[in-house]
Amino acid sequence: MARDTRRMMVLTAVQVLRERGADGLTVEEVLARSGAPKGSVYHHFPGGRAELIDEALTYAGNTIAALLNRATTDGPESVLQEFIDIWRYVLTDSGYTAGCPVVSVAISGTETAELALKAQEFFAQWTAALNTAFLAEGMPEGTAQQLATLSIAAIEGAVILCRAQRSIGPLEDSLAQLRTLINCHRFAQKIMA
Repeated sequence: MARDTRRMMVLTAVQVLRERGADGLTVEEVLARSGAPKGSVYHHFPGGRAELIDEALTYAGNTIAALLNRATTDGPESVLQEFIDIWRYVLTDSGYTAGCPVVSVAISGTETAELALKAQEFFAQWTAALNTAFLAEGMPEGTAQQLATLSIAAIEGAVILCRAQRSIGPLEDSLAQLRTLINCHRFAQKIMA
């Protein structure tokens, strides 16, 4: 039962990070939404709010990294599609009120340097998954890294636009143009080979 309470609090913290950002996450909000008793916070998270955010960030970042890493064997389009599918679900399921919990920690002005570094590391892991997929199909190292970085940046930016516009359109537009760019690079590789 205690393990379920802890897990529910972490999942609730992820939800609050998605909706309100790291600066908007309060212990009271997590308790209210999760239904956990007040003493649960310091029982499960002796470090308080900072530890709760750390656990939520770790859970969210690792979950996304695992999904992207599994898709790498099927190529870069599969990784991109997995990433898009995650955000499509989060956005539409929340009525466009939720975004990326890792972004919320990365841009927070009040969280610790350790949490900001952890957010940076998750972006690096996600980019590495795409980079691996690009390299596996023979793309030059520099191009693979640049396309991977561009892809993560475009999709994360699209998530923000989707929330602002209350539409999935920016996400779909980003995916379409990323696919076009990837295919242009493939075509150029064939010509140069």
